Amino acid sequence: MIFTKTTEEVSKYEHLENMSVHELLININQEDKTVPYAVEKALPQIEALIAQIVAKLKLGGRLFYIGAGTSGRLGIVDASECPPTFGVPFDLVNGIIAGGDSAIRRAVENAEDDDKQAWIDLQSHNIGKNDAVIGIAASGTTPYVIGGLETCNENNIVTGCITCNAGSPLALTAQFPIEVVVGPEFITGSSRMKAGTAQKLVLNMISTAAMIQLGKVKGNKMVDMQLTNTKLVDRGVKMIMGEIPVSYETASDLLKKYGSVRKAVNNYAK
Repeated sequence: MIFTKTTEEVSKYEHLENMSVHELLININQEDKTVPYAVEKALPQIEALIAQIVAKLKLGGRLFYIGAGTSGRLGIVDASECPPTFGVPFDLVNGIIAGGDSAIRRAVENAEDDDKQAWIDLQSHNIGKNDAVIGIAASGTTPYVIGGLETCNENNIVTGCITCNAGSPLALTAQFPIEVVVGPEFITGSSRMKAGTAQKLVLNMISTAAMIQLGKVKGNKMVDMQLTNTKLVDRGVKMIMGEIPVSYETASDLLKKYGSVRKAVNNYAK
């Protein structure tokens, strides 16, 4: 199979600098509309990877995202949202970016070209066979990510990937690849756009579905969320009121006493 980077193909739009803001927005939006359909085609792949992740998490394992640039940052965003949203430990879902934390804000030169560093980074977290690792790379050719997954495979660690090119070296390396083929970007090669959107959508699916499978959602509510600000405390109080017949004041007192919506509801029921 011939590997073609469709994410690097020339944009179907010309002379962007001559477009009005209105025209730019219309055309970018037109391209963005195609992304969910590309994700839809990959749903069987996404489901297969989630099944593996849930199985590992139930064994006490963890989930790791590894990536470079935009892909690495997206993994970090998803990982960082899991503790406040689902009340899980901060080390259950981990985002690792080529070049280290300084690369979150600024690009680190040649960091993505080191095919040995990802495994070194994973070892610093005591990576083991109960864990799962997802490599994120729109191009599907990032050495940092491919090298990391190759070594994980050698150590019997479950590997998956999210890429936006079909038949890429990364997809061929991952045990459970996800290929969301979004085609050329509005700005030629700017994979932070459609490819980045596709990766974010898939990451939303992976973490959300996994956490629901682990029992971190009740009904449709984030009953284990961390109460880190006034808005979330108010939301928690109203969740309690929706579950048990109490006033706002009583629900607020229960939340303060027990520290979480789930515990407040469960202890009141007793």
